[in-house]
Amino acid sequence: MHWADFAAQTLSQRGDKHIIASGITPSGEFHIGHLREILTGDMITRACKNAGMDAEFVFIVDSADPLRKVYPFLSDEYEKYIGCPLAIIPAPDENGNPSGDGGNYAQHFLKPFLAALEQIDVRPRIIDNYTSYSNGEFAEKSRIACEKADAIREIIERVSGRELADDWFPYNPYGHNGSLDGVTVTGFEYPFVHWVQEGKAGKSDIHKADGKLPWRVDWPAKWGWVGVTCEPFGKDHGAAGGSYATGKEISELFGDNPPHPLVYEWISLKGQGAMSSSTGNTIGPLEALELVPPEILRYLIASTKPKKAITFDAGMSLVELADEYERLASRDIDAEMSDESLSRRQKVALEDAEGALRMSKIGESNHSSTSFRHLAMLAQVKNDEEILQTEGSHLADRLDRMRNWINGPHFPEELRIRILNEPKEGLDENITTHLRNNLESCDWNPQSIGEVISNTFKENQISPKEGYQTLYQAILGVDKGPRLAPILSELDRNHVLNLLG
Repeated sequence: MHWADFAAQTLSQRGDKHIIASGITPSGEFHIGHLREILTGDMITRACKNAGMDAEFVFIVDSADPLRKVYPFLSDEYEKYIGCPLAIIPAPDENGNPSGDGGNYAQHFLKPFLAALEQIDVRPRIIDNYTSYSNGEFAEKSRIACEKADAIREIIERVSGRELADDWFPYNPYGHNGSLDGVTVTGFEYPFVHWVQEGKAGKSDIHKADGKLPWRVDWPAKWGWVGVTCEPFGKDHGAAGGSYATGKEISELFGDNPPHPLVYEWISLKGQGAMSSSTGNTIGPLEALELVPPEILRYLIASTKPKKAITFDAGMSLVELADEYERLASRDIDAEMSDESLSRRQKVALEDAEGALRMSKIGESNHSSTSFRHLAMLAQVKNDEEILQTEGSHLADRLDRMRNWINGPHFPEELRIRILNEPKEGLDENITTHLRNNLESCDWNPQSIGEVISNTFKENQISPKEGYQTLYQAILGVDKGPRLAPILSELDRNHVLNLLG
């Protein structure tokens, strides 16, 4: 069965009600690597619902996390905000300076990501971490953590294999300047954590957003009070001694049942390595959605098992991914499944394909009869009005995305089409004359044109290599390119004949 259905089946052994969670720190621009976690959680939720379970998907925004450094896209003015929670520091403007418009840093980066999620049909319940601390939802777990600080220290040191600092404490207070940096905890007396920063004493109330739990404690605390039963996470958290391993034991210390884990691999940019918000090596979700229909972006995740790495390429790989999705969408999988002669291996492949298609679907959207590849060609040889008139007005949104792709930096040169306006000199007239004569009276469709070209070469003993090279030069001015017959069929016949002399 599909990997999401298998995860749902595993969860069913824990009961019929589930909360699947995903969480991200909004420290910079979100990228499609983040979509793997979000979509993995969404697809497991969808699979649980398909299996008749009560399932909810929540997205936890870790806005209580501090600004860890001045990232390359920020100005030096952010130096004073290092260690302060992302929820209360100002959003950057277009130059990377604090904007002063009242918007906060976390919301600045979160807003476009949520807009992208809507487009790909993901609508989780949003939980803001900083607000949760402010509302006291972390208070009970924070109390246990502070009272059992030695036990938590022992778990982290034993499981992770690293020694914690002598002044480590499972609660990080915000100091007098609003930063976690330079704060040393001196004691705990419920509900206050006492501390000192630069020689000046202070105290933080664990019922308020006066501080936060460190990551390895914060994560299992969220599992507990939110009620998380399953959470996908990256391979770094799932490694031996990683934060899931420590979190599992801390969760049990809190008196909770740790969630079912699902580890996923990274999405990398082809030739550029793993995507990273802090280094700027990214393609954002909205940027990707400006190029590709959302169901194909969902298919990128749905068709790949979580533990398999994905290399994303917004060039030819995008075309191949769209081809694969469209071939799958055009199949009658139910009819194929009814074939009793299928081997077990073939049935497994069909179940995977059916699941990937089900997890990729956006609402009640139907498969378009105009392929992604064909639309890429049409958009280069016709205007929008001509295309929508012949292919249907429902293509307007896809056509807008296609034009963004064609006019952007990712469009592959091997698909680039530039039709010549005037006949090109210096071509072999023997070849162009024969082609012109035979194309003058044939049916003007891709199949007939392709047959005429092939037969012309055979009948006149023209080398196909030389013949096609001449034809490409006559029409596009290059030696090779996309398949010519479909292109010619969309052009005015008289213009084609004129280019052939």
